[in-house]
Amino acid sequence: MERRSIGAGALTVGAVGLGCMPMSGAYAPSHRRREDSLRTVHTALDLGANLLDTADLYGPYTNELLLGRVLRERRADAFVSAKAGLRADGVHVVADGRPGYLRRACDASLRRLRTDVIDLYQLHRVDPDVPVEESWGALAELVGAGKVRALGFCALGAGTGPGAGPRGDRAYEATVRHLERAQQVFPVSAVQAELSVWSPQAAWRLLPWCAARGVGFLAAMPLGSGFLSGTLVPGEGFEPGDVRARHPRFTAYAMAANQVLVAGLRRVARRHGDGVTAAQVALAWVLAQGPQVVPVPGAGQARWAAENARAAQVRLTAEDLVELSELPVPIGA
Repeated sequence: MERRSIGAGALTVGAVGLGCMPMSGAYAPSHRRREDSLRTVHTALDLGANLLDTADLYGPYTNELLLGRVLRERRADAFVSAKAGLRADGVHVVADGRPGYLRRACDASLRRLRTDVIDLYQLHRVDPDVPVEESWGALAELVGAGKVRALGFCALGAGTGPGAGPRGDRAYEATVRHLERAQQVFPVSAVQAELSVWSPQAAWRLLPWCAARGVGFLAAMPLGSGFLSGTLVPGEGFEPGDVRARHPRFTAYAMAANQVLVAGLRRVARRHGDGVTAAQVALAWVLAQGPQVVPVPGAGQARWAAENARAAQVRLTAEDLVELSELPVPIGA
């Protein structure tokens, strides 16, 4: 698989990564099976999709324990991307950027992952009660201690307010301000945010910031939480524990209205030959946004991980990109 750089250093990863959250939370609880998840990770590594994206919050903790079983045997094959700064507090999830907490969280993640070092350690969210310089400084100390190789900044969500919606030039403005402050303390190697055909806001403000500074970009939810794969049926519904059951883009009405996006992806896929899927075109679109962009699609089944990895071989034409750029704005916030 093609390799891409993470930051200005010598860290490189496969052009397509593996989002591990679906193995331990968020989607279709009844479909989570440990052995299926282990096969998924091994398949991704076999195909060169070696960036494994996890967090202590996923589970919580069980996702790191799962990956630890694979890393015990295949640490040299993997690039481990972990996160800290969000913690489960009863039924709520709260930001916690206190330096002492981040140091303890890193040590705990290292134990669960069965590794001596985390390749990319990301601040999962900024704690509004802790200056970002303090949180980032604590993470920088972990690099100095040899526990972490590089630091990343997780910035899911474009924010709200004037100009922050579709085509808004102020999307991610608060994130950029935090990044500028963190960059004064220690280099930011990667930024992770949602980026897909139906959520392109990061490409207009956040991605240019990264490109200008040699910062890698991890594209979260590049398949629109599964919708852009074309495998979800409008009106079929979701399990109670599936976060999509509460998302406005996954109502029966919105899913039916947004099928035009899937149809557009399939149209492009047909031009690239038999076997190319809508999901692969969606990932190829993300890959085409810049040489430092690495999509990190989630998968809980080996067949999906294999299909996603093969998207690195799809090369979209200028005509394809224009056609995809003209797809309508999706229904649902």
